[in-house]
Amino acid sequence: MTPEQIVRTFVDWFRERGHALVPGSSLIPPPDDPVLFTTSGMHPLTPYLLGRPHPLGTRLVNVQRCLRTTDLDEVGDNTHLTVFEMLGSWSLDDYDSPQSLRWGYQLLREGFGVDPGRLHATVFGGDDQVGPDRASIDTWDELGVPVELTRDENWWSNGPTGPCGPDSEIFVWTGEVPPQGTPGTDGRWMEVWNHVQMRYQRHDDGSLEPLPRPSVDTGLGVERLEMVLRGNRSVFEGDGLDPWVRTVSGLWGLEGEPLRQVCDHLRAGVVVVGDGVRPSNTGRGYVLRRLIRRLLTTLWRDDPSRGLVDLPSEPFERTLDRFGQRIDPGQPREVFLDEQRRFRDLLRRGRPVVSRWRSRGPLTDQDYHYLHDTHGLPRELVDGLLAEAN
Repeated sequence: MTPEQIVRTFVDWFRERGHALVPGSSLIPPPDDPVLFTTSGMHPLTPYLLGRPHPLGTRLVNVQRCLRTTDLDEVGDNTHLTVFEMLGSWSLDDYDSPQSLRWGYQLLREGFGVDPGRLHATVFGGDDQVGPDRASIDTWDELGVPVELTRDENWWSNGPTGPCGPDSEIFVWTGEVPPQGTPGTDGRWMEVWNHVQMRYQRHDDGSLEPLPRPSVDTGLGVERLEMVLRGNRSVFEGDGLDPWVRTVSGLWGLEGEPLRQVCDHLRAGVVVVGDGVRPSNTGRGYVLRRLIRRLLTTLWRDDPSRGLVDLPSEPFERTLDRFGQRIDPGQPREVFLDEQRRFRDLLRRGRPVVSRWRSRGPLTDQDYHYLHDTHGLPRELVDGLLAEAN
């Protein structure tokens, strides 16, 4: 299946079961939202998960582009991405979690053709505040899917306070041998779909208050499901990343983790620019600047003469089209090239400065603060220059 077919199959399945399609939104949350980027499909729906009636009803479905910086250091493996598409379904005080799990199981089997023998579930096993999620355990037993009980791994929250609750995650076996072990013991089990029971509001003192309108919130990553359905070894073999992989490997001969990091950051940067962000030293602009400078650091590690000017227009166009962003492909390209010029200049000025400070001995936290505040050299860049000199 192509990503377009995956999205259509998912949306049609839930619309046939009474779910209204909610249009996807920008990566940029509303002005009154304190977070930098939309991190999940449920993020724009938080007020409705807390009890406000939704204008489209109590059953919803959508596809939402998301950005997560929490996984940035994991990007480069086979499954993590900075920007990705999340399919979501919601029951706002309508059907319960067992119904959601049954529909999810049916869709994976009948809609996507996943062999049920390749499925494994994890379920919240209880802690000192909330007991085991017996309803989910019984549902998976009824469906014949093996279950692993966990604690923190199956408790969903978006921070120390706010809506939260137990969740059940569905994993698919990606190994080349018959399934073995559990998601907690074998990394070849890959999580594809999370079903969250939004049942509580956690307060500042850690106490839990039942929500007046409990909900079910599910999220399924398009790129990961595409990997599973095609039998690929990584998400970077899918349609969304393939234009970047072909281009970057062909231009600069990168392989493995460096190739995946550069491709991820290029694609993510294009999508962020497409939603109106420009590089800066704070907030969203700093996230974009960090992405571009991280990919350049990787690119220049073996050959400082490499440059983003060599990139053709095709991957820019394919990415903007995939995410429905109607801007000239030349815009993100110009943003990248301008940031490349700035970064080269910063490195030129920073190398002698860092070299002088390094000659005095190991750098302290105070030294790092001085280099940042006086010379504009962030800690990760200083560390990179120190590693370069060794």
